[in-house]
Amino acid sequence: MTDYPSRRSLRQAAAAPKRTSKGRRRVERTHSRGRMAAAGAATLLLVGSAMVAIPADAATVNSHPLYASQLLARSQSYTVHSDVGGVPVVMTEYKVSTVTKDDGTPALTVGGVTNADWAALVLQDASLPVTQNNVTVILQWMDSENSPQTWYLRNNPLNNGLGSGGGGGFGRYANLRIAASYVAKQLDRSLFAGIHDALAANSAPSVTEQAIIASPWASSHYGYGSRFHAVNVPIVAAPASAWG
Repeated sequence: MTDYPSRRSLRQAAAAPKRTSKGRRRVERTHSRGRMAAAGAATLLLVGSAMVAIPADAATVNSHPLYASQLLARSQSYTVHSDVGGVPVVMTEYKVSTVTKDDGTPALTVGGVTNADWAALVLQDASLPVTQNNVTVILQWMDSENSPQTWYLRNNPLNNGLGSGGGGGFGRYANLRIAASYVAKQLDRSLFAGIHDALAANSAPSVTEQAIIASPWASSHYGYGSRFHAVNVPIVAAPASAWG
C-alpha cells in the first residue's frame, strides 16, 4: 500500500520557505536588479525620446509624445478572428478640424496650438487637402527652415519673404495666422506651381519634397535635398501670444 502524505504535511511543505544557497540567492538578486535597471533604462529612453519643448505661455496641448506620423490616419479595416465570427472592424477616418486621436483628444485644431495646427492652417488657407501626406511634408519643410523647438521664430515658420517686410525670408509677421495666409498666397503663384500641384494631388511627402527643393523657395535648394529634413517631426506648441 502506497504511503501518501497527509493533507497537513502537504500544507506545511508548501508554506515552508525554500532553501537556496547563498550564491544562488546572490545570483537571483543580481538578476532581479538587472531586470529592474533594464526596465528603468527603457523608461528613461522612452521619456527622453518624447521630450518636447513647451513655452511657459504655450496654448493648451497634451503633454504625452506625439509625432507627425500619428496625427492623421486613413481608414483601415481589420477582421476579427474567425472564432469570433469574422465581423469586420473599421477605424473611422480622421477628419479635418474635428480630428481626434484614438484616446479622443484633439489631434488637429487647424490653427491655435502646435506646428501641426499651423501646417493644417496653411493648407486650409490655400484650399488644399489637409491630409497626413500634406501635413507631414509641411512639418518637414518647417523643420528644414527652423528648429522644431522654435518653429514659430519671428512668427515666420517657413521664412517666407512675401508680406513679412524682410529680405531673404528673415522678416516677421504680426502673428502665425497672418503668416499662414501669406504662405497660402505664395503657393498660389506660378513660381511655386510645382509645390501647389503636388499638395493638391495629396502626393507622398517624398514627391512634394522634390517639388519644394526644385522651386525657388530657397536659393540653396536645401542643398539639393541634403538639407531637407525628411524626418518624423515632434509636435511642439507655440506661445499663445504668437497666434494673435
